Amino acid sequence: MADLFDTTPARPRAEGPRPLADRLRPQSLSQVIGQSHVLSPEGPLGAMLSAGSLSSLILWGPPGVGKTTIARLLADQTNLHFVQISAIFTGVPDLKKVFEGARIRRQTGQGTLLFVDEIHRFNKAQQDGFLPFMEDGTILLVGATTENPSFELNSALLSRSQVIVLERLSLVDLELMAQRAEKELARNLPLSGEAREALLEMADGDGRALLNLIEQVAAWKVASPLGRDQLATRLMRRAAKYDKSGEEHYNLISALHKSVRGSDPDAALYWFARMLEGGEDPRFLARRLTRMAVEDICLADPQAQSVCLDAWNTYERLGSPEGELALANAVVYLALAPKSNAVYTAYKAARAAARETGSLMPPKHILNAPTKMMKDIGYGTGYAYDHDAEDGFSGQNYFPDDMKRPVYYLPPERGFERELKKRVEYFAKLRAKRQG
Repeated sequence: MADLFDTTPARPRAEGPRPLADRLRPQSLSQVIGQSHVLSPEGPLGAMLSAGSLSSLILWGPPGVGKTTIARLLADQTNLHFVQISAIFTGVPDLKKVFEGARIRRQTGQGTLLFVDEIHRFNKAQQDGFLPFMEDGTILLVGATTENPSFELNSALLSRSQVIVLERLSLVDLELMAQRAEKELARNLPLSGEAREALLEMADGDGRALLNLIEQVAAWKVASPLGRDQLATRLMRRAAKYDKSGEEHYNLISALHKSVRGSDPDAALYWFARMLEGGEDPRFLARRLTRMAVEDICLADPQAQSVCLDAWNTYERLGSPEGELALANAVVYLALAPKSNAVYTAYKAARAAARETGSLMPPKHILNAPTKMMKDIGYGTGYAYDHDAEDGFSGQNYFPDDMKRPVYYLPPERGFERELKKRVEYFAKLRAKRQG
């Protein structure tokens, strides 16, 4: 079954003990767990194989979901010679030898599937080196990466490959893997139901990690099944998958932002906690929370921005971990605040108009005239001082003379902006009356 390892094992079939993961390595694509969306007859790989036309691929997915296993089985099913290299340990001289070996095999009628693990670790120039050999058919490239290919791989390489997205294994997938492991071991794991579920959760969607954990648990000599707490004392939980400079960072901050925007305090707290557990800098979170206040709440609740700044200031004074609670307060406040992007939308529209009409002068009546010449040419002539007008409002035009008056700010009937909407409508009616 699916040992879903991302490294190629040496295959000594008759020598010494073999790790559980190697013993459970799938022998056919039908045995691979958890990737039916790409391997089924309707999936991209299934369709390619049924058509007998396999193209170069980039397998993108988290660790332990079967990238190497799938690549090897694709080579087996298409009768291609399988060659595996790792971008971490392979230099230019090694690549030249690989390409030369593939060229010789091609002359004898044997194709080569070149599997490149961690392909994103090759620099752009090294990635370009694959292109001529892909184009002339010397190699069929299958690259594996845990990073977003659109960020890490050359556009030229991506244009010659199909990106296949592999998914982290679900608890159902991991349970199936555990059952296959128990069958191979010829005994059940000494765990209670809750402890078994905890073991699957510890694997965090990583099949390789699960099989390593199972191998440890199976070696324990215990008289009765262990509970969840007993398991936790014997096994260390895996660190959360989180790269503060990689795609996971952007995925989680996006999830936090959209949970706040969607007025879901529970989801917002969860993603906030996920980022903290992953080691995110609380100051980054404080900054982004303040951004959410001015983008998604705006004037529907003018207090939201102050809440964020106060929480940020509290964190700076208290530090971690106490100060993080202040940020959690801000998360909940933002999630439950009335939402409006009216100012954000108005600001973007005003910026766009400014780019289009950036050479238009303000009307002369609102220009200062500090010199006699400026007064003589009309600067400041006709300006109405609003405080001298009835209701403190003159109703004069403040846009360029040749510009039709636009409307940018459209407050909704939510939160404090209900009151602002009334004010906007009041001044609009008064302006029309005074100008008329």
